[in-house]
Amino acid sequence: MERREALKKFAYLLGGALSASTMGVLFESFTVFDPTNNTYIFSSTDEEILAEFSEIILPTTAASPGAKDSGVGAFIPLVIKECYPPDLQKVFKNGFDNMLVKSKTKFNKEFLNLNNDEKKLLITDLRQESIDNNKEPSFFLIARDLTLLGYFSSEIGCTIAREYLPIPGKYDGNVDYVAGQKAWAV
Repeated sequence: MERREALKKFAYLLGGALSASTMGVLFESFTVFDPTNNTYIFSSTDEEILAEFSEIILPTTAASPGAKDSGVGAFIPLVIKECYPPDLQKVFKNGFDNMLVKSKTKFNKEFLNLNNDEKKLLITDLRQESIDNNKEPSFFLIARDLTLLGYFSSEIGCTIAREYLPIPGKYDGNVDYVAGQKAWAV
């Protein structure tokens, strides 16, 4: 199975957690990679910034590593470059650049130099902007959705964050639920 097809199927399983714009990209806009549409280049620093962003969305807990440890920082730009149409690539890149400018103007620091509380405040502001402008795709929504997709399709997300049985077995739709049990990985 190709990576794009696997991502498409996984996105279908996460359907309720992803925004309409991301679902639209995953189901309608997955196309063959076209380098002429790949207008933005993400540096290793950009990937590090996206890893920090994703860690605010899905932080490390006592029960499982966070999004940063699962490699989401590199996953997000890969999917943006290879799967998103040029107009959404532009929305993402402009929003990403805007987040970096807000970091400097609001806190007088580079994003990577912000402490956790400052990062949370900045990301909360981005979230509120996306809520206020709910008819348009935004950097926050795209990055949040790709954080969820990348994390829960990673090895960490499938084997640590969710319940995992490494051996095949028969389907049993009537398994008793144990309070506090994790969701099952498929």
